Amino acid sequence: VQLVESGGGLVQPGGSLRLSCAASGFTFSSSRMSWYRQAPGKERELVASILSGGGSANYGDSVKGRFTISRDNAKNTVYLQMNSLKPEDTGVYYCNAKRLLSYDYWGQGTQVTVSS
Repeated sequence: VQLVESGGGLVQPGGSLRLSCAASGFTFSSSRMSWYRQAPGKERELVASILSGGGSANYGDSVKGRFTISRDNAKNTVYLQMNSLKPEDTGVYYCNAKRLLSYDYWGQGTQVTVSS
């Protein structure tokens, strides 16, 4: 099983980034996919989540209206488009794959730093 995040980096406030998570080793299309983040000294928090069919997504209150989660089941990839980034969006962003009562997989994370 692999979840490989990419797309992180340093961006100025107000800028945009697009994170990708490439999955392998399990049935991606049957999995709920999520992005979490963890800032220094804080607990990991849910950023966004999308159901297996891609028709329903939910977001953390702090990112609603700025971030968009999407998935491409043909490419086994989930994305997180992040716009209007703020310094408080800084942290390590983790990809998560979950299927109830079956598995709960995590990627290694990608660093996002929002700073001028």
